[in-house]
Amino acid sequence: MIPKHYRLAAAIVLGLLASPSLAQFTSNSEKFLNAVRERDGGTAMDLLRSGGPSMVNTRDDKGQTALMIAIARRDVEWSMFLLSQRPDVNASARNGDTALILASRIGFTSVAAELLALKAKVDAANRMGETALIAAVQQRHLPMVKLLLDAGADPDKTDNAAGYSARDYAKRDARSREILKLLESRKPKA
Repeated sequence: MIPKHYRLAAAIVLGLLASPSLAQFTSNSEKFLNAVRERDGGTAMDLLRSGGPSMVNTRDDKGQTALMIAIARRDVEWSMFLLSQRPDVNASARNGDTALILASRIGFTSVAAELLALKAKVDAANRMGETALIAAVQQRHLPMVKLLLDAGADPDKTDNAAGYSARDYAKRDARSREILKLLESRKPKA
């Protein structure tokens, strides 16, 4: 496969930039992700219909799916729409973040609850070993911590960065006593 920058250089050399053939360089996947970014429902729906069921799992250059893009901007409507299209809720971006980790990091509990209902892995970790629960504890988001614990999140699973668990992070942060109390109510796994 020819890298994208070589194809672009070839197009310039051949004088194709002014011709309609340049549109060929934009794939339907890129068009779909752009439609999601721009909140263009008509284009997104057309591309989902024509692209088949895998279109919803299309990824950008960071490995983010359309669902991750919608979650990052805290867009309930688009997140729920994309969830209705049955995406891979356990897909991860290049840094290992899943949709659940992203939702947890920003306290997006309504979407996190939907992700969990659709079988998102509650203890999935990114490349740093950070789980959704660790992210929620670090952000001191009590409702998210409760949601994740109720879904079975392990408060003692450690990350790779510091070797700390959600319980450890809560102990180190004097500002999150309610979170620590909630975590302490969960017995460590044997």
